Amino acid sequence: MTVHNFIAIDLGAGSGRAVLGQLADGRLSLSESCRFENVPVAMGGSLRWDIDALERGIREGIERARAAAADEDIHGIGVDSWGVDYVLLGPEGNAVSRPFHYRDHRTDGVMERVCEELGRLEIFRATGIQFMPINTIYQLAAEDPDALERAERLLMIADYFALRLGGRVVQEITLASTSQLMEPHSRRWALDLADKIGLPATLLPELVEAGTRIGDFDGIPLVATAAHDTAAAVAGCPGTGGDWAFLSSGTWSLLGVELDEPVLTEAALNANLSNELGICGTTRLLKNICGLWPVQECRREWAAAGQDYSWDELSALAEKARPLRAVVDPDDRRFLAPESMATAIGDFCRETGQAKPADVGQTVRVILEGLALKCRWVLGLLEEVTGKPLTTIHMVGGGVQNRLLCQLTADATGRCVIAGPVEATASGNVLTQAMGLGVVGSMEEMREIIRRSSELITYEPHPSAAWDDAYARLEQIIQE
Repeated sequence: MTVHNFIAIDLGAGSGRAVLGQLADGRLSLSESCRFENVPVAMGGSLRWDIDALERGIREGIERARAAAADEDIHGIGVDSWGVDYVLLGPEGNAVSRPFHYRDHRTDGVMERVCEELGRLEIFRATGIQFMPINTIYQLAAEDPDALERAERLLMIADYFALRLGGRVVQEITLASTSQLMEPHSRRWALDLADKIGLPATLLPELVEAGTRIGDFDGIPLVATAAHDTAAAVAGCPGTGGDWAFLSSGTWSLLGVELDEPVLTEAALNANLSNELGICGTTRLLKNICGLWPVQECRREWAAAGQDYSWDELSALAEKARPLRAVVDPDDRRFLAPESMATAIGDFCRETGQAKPADVGQTVRVILEGLALKCRWVLGLLEEVTGKPLTTIHMVGGGVQNRLLCQLTADATGRCVIAGPVEATASGNVLTQAMGLGVVGSMEEMREIIRRSSELITYEPHPSAAWDDAYARLEQIIQE
């Protein structure tokens, strides 16, 4: 039996990890070799990423994964990461400075200014990307001119670390598309748009498709995998047919559909949908939803106050709490980076005429129900814009471990939720490498491997008048 071994480096906004993927007899097995923290650092009033610490974690993770494979050859290494953030490179290919965190406040008001100067319609027609203050285009518009002057190239996070491991100065397309600086039809940089924000075209590197071999690390092929973690997660989704939506659930939730072509209509613009590029020439028409970030922040606050709850304990408390007591919009801007998330949740409820959560369980339940209801709202937008019904949600990522969230999502949306795999991102990373190196023949074969290798759990919906009433409250909140 031939075994192909791959190492997936998966970088998230809270932690990074190295995963050993072993492909044999049409099945994929994954084992986490190393996990390391990704802790932002405060520098001169700004929030930055500690790329030196991340690189140390990545290199240690690779060595541990190689050790876990014993004497077997490693056939490829690929790096994926979150989107929008970037590193400016100097003459020797080193970082000009530590890169900014997308939650840094230097972009406050910048999106509105750029949209006023260039026009939302023009930006959307050029890029097809959802308008969010954290997008790369607005970060660059807020960038220090001196830093841009000293830089020779710009690379997004995963591609920067691929360079550090021995790759070329290239930018993988799925990750580049999160920048709001790419043309979705041509899959090339939107150079006219870059010029209008004062970004020199020389900073933008060569673009490559997912699966391209870009170098070697100690004799091991280095592959530009699906470098955006959501692109990797969708590549690792077990969906079949054309009536399903994907929901990548983690710190962020990304809900959308996979299409052959981008949708740049006025309806898509008005819905603030995003045409992010996928592997094999696909487009992911999606919308970003806040995700489990509010729960993560509340948990951190409670731990700092001496109440250190596990995730299972929080879920149990939320399950016992009174359902649909209050409705929050998880994408309200006050939840992006508040000083106290628990206080922000309470203030939102009070200001919208609802009862403030009384305890920990109620707070968590209000957040989870808000996420589920927002999924229903986004599904309605997707159906309206694409003109096709979506009957099933394939939910992947770390959020599927929260069974309450899975059931709430089914109940709120009235759709069947198929949960799994948890390791969709690592699976997509590994199998995109395998496809690029000729071990796997197509995306269809990739997904058949995922279905064969994964434990999937189905959550049937239990819609009710109470959910309909709660959804009507959410719609009113959004309209206000």
